[in-house]
Amino acid sequence: MVAKLTLKLKNDREELERIVTAVEEFAAQDEWPEDLLFKINLVLEEIGLNIIDYAFESGSHEFEINLTSDAEAITIEAIDSGRPFDPLSETPLPDLDAPLDCRPVGGLGVYLVRTLMDQSDYQRVDGKNCLTVVKYRTETPTCPE
Repeated sequence: MVAKLTLKLKNDREELERIVTAVEEFAAQDEWPEDLLFKINLVLEEIGLNIIDYAFESGSHEFEINLTSDAEAITIEAIDSGRPFDPLSETPLPDLDAPLDCRPVGGLGVYLVRTLMDQSDYQRVDGKNCLTVVKYRTETPTCPE
């Protein structure tokens, strides 16, 4: 069975609480394991924060988060009409070996999204940023070395 959730949100940090509440209810209905819910909530917080803090010059704007859950995967689609920004290619990977006081502020959120999710894609369509990320319900097996 496929379950869907669509959230129309404003670029306001208070909306993050609304995302968490809606996703927890959605996950409970679809019986997600706790570790999957944790990963999805963390990814949604990072994606939401990036849109709220950086997508728009000023003023109130709306963006959309769509979740699709089926037997194989959870798919998140984030759509905003903010300035063009591809977080997958325009955000450098952080130097995790550098001392903390030598690291620049920021950049870990996109790294977390890349690390926690199994697939990611960005497109600019009809003047909108469309970020799609997928988390498989089962771990992808790796080949022994």
